[in-house]
Amino acid sequence: MPLAQTSTTVPVVVNDDLCIADKGCTVCVDVCPLDVLRIVETDDGGKTAYMKYDECWYCMPCEADCPTGAVTVNLPYLLK
Repeated sequence: MPLAQTSTTVPVVVNDDLCIADKGCTVCVDVCPLDVLRIVETDDGGKTAYMKYDECWYCMPCEADCPTGAVTVNLPYLLK
C-alpha cells in the first residue's frame, strides 16, 4: 500500500466535548515532558488540546492529570 494511503493515528486523543481548554485549562500541555501537546482553536471558535508531534513516550501524565478525563493515551499493544 502506498504511504499516502496508509492511515496513521496519534497516541494521544482528546475528546473535544470534554476538553475545557476554552476555559483556560492547559494541564495536559503543562505536564507533558516532551512538549508535544498544544492548545489550538477549533472550527467553532473554541479551543482544545491537540497532539502536535508523534513523539509520545506514553508516560501518561496528560491522561492522569486531565480534570475532565478528555485525554486518552492509546498504548501500543506491546506496551500493555
